[in-house]
Amino acid sequence: MIDQNPHSELAKLLETGEFLSVPNIGELVTGTVTSTKGREIRLDISGLTTGVVRGGELFSESDIYGSLKIGQKVEATVIELENEMGEMELSFRYAGRKKAWEDIKTAFDAGEKIKVKVLDANKGGLLIRAKHMTGFLPVSQLSPDHYPRVTGGDKGKILEKLQEYVGKSFEVMILDINEEDEKLIVSEKAVWEAEQKNVISQITISERVKGEITALADFGAFVKFAPENGDENAGLEGLVHISEIAWQRIDHPKQLLKIGQQVEAEIIGIEGSKIFLSMKKLVEDPWTKVSKKYNVGDVIEGTVLKINPFGFFVELDQDIHGLAHISEITNNPKEDLSKYGEVGKKREFKIVSIEANEHRLGLSIKALKGEDKNEDTKEEPAAEEAATETAAE
Repeated sequence: MIDQNPHSELAKLLETGEFLSVPNIGELVTGTVTSTKGREIRLDISGLTTGVVRGGELFSESDIYGSLKIGQKVEATVIELENEMGEMELSFRYAGRKKAWEDIKTAFDAGEKIKVKVLDANKGGLLIRAKHMTGFLPVSQLSPDHYPRVTGGDKGKILEKLQEYVGKSFEVMILDINEEDEKLIVSEKAVWEAEQKNVISQITISERVKGEITALADFGAFVKFAPENGDENAGLEGLVHISEIAWQRIDHPKQLLKIGQQVEAEIIGIEGSKIFLSMKKLVEDPWTKVSKKYNVGDVIEGTVLKINPFGFFVELDQDIHGLAHISEITNNPKEDLSKYGEVGKKREFKIVSIEANEHRLGLSIKALKGEDKNEDTKEEPAAEEAATETAAE
């Protein structure tokens, strides 16, 4: 209620109408700091009245209220038109929150980066504070330097890695905001991508680069490098897909690579901020000379690398691997293939097909001399047909 005391300054103004407008409860007003004693701050509200901010209303989500000085102009929210002392009760809490959201929206509209502090982590990402407002930084929006590359995608290990960032500060771009829902989503990757644009312009397809293995994943290896003719301090990162590491088949990059290893690669693709590399392109394709080593009909000794339901993957030498399809091992597709070979062990095979351009070599156990005369192989297809089936697989 408004004090109707005839000596009340606000009451006189209400009676005479000698002012442009009286603010309503909940509105923002601008005042000049006249006193900062104790836990009270007083403001002159445009000569209209004196406003006071005290107690819990001093807390604010905006930095501008942290060290106010006499004479400084500041915004506050009206929570009571007149208290027992004839002063307007004000709050920095609501004004500060509104100001913080306005600052965030301004940064969002301008596409500017802001600094945030990591408060906590969960399996989906990081809980952050931006301009005293809480928000979320999803795992997928972390930069390559901070992305938790965990072999096998173990969620427990991912969380452990994310928890290492608690208390640290990141520079991010704002992806989405909604003040009403108190929604704030940010991206560190967007900042990284923006910074990479100028650097990426310094590299070209087919360029050879030297770099360091920074991470290994099931699908490939990440290599950090600098442009050959550009800024040597400009760190770029590219992916060598598992299929581009070596000419032979491997199950995981760790079979040939380790973190910290220095490697050379060729740039084979650039998509936005993504760079794709190949290591095998810098090495002669061993399949171009496969005919000098092997011929259809040769009986060779190979090491069984892997047993799958459809057959054996076999290492003939360091560079050339072949496939013994199940149809070239047994006539019974439900039979246990471990009867015919053991992972890591050597055994004989007969070469039934070679397709150098496709990097395929078909092997057979059934076609070994003498075994094709067994009763259970009377119905087997000819060698050419078996080779076709092997290649098709």
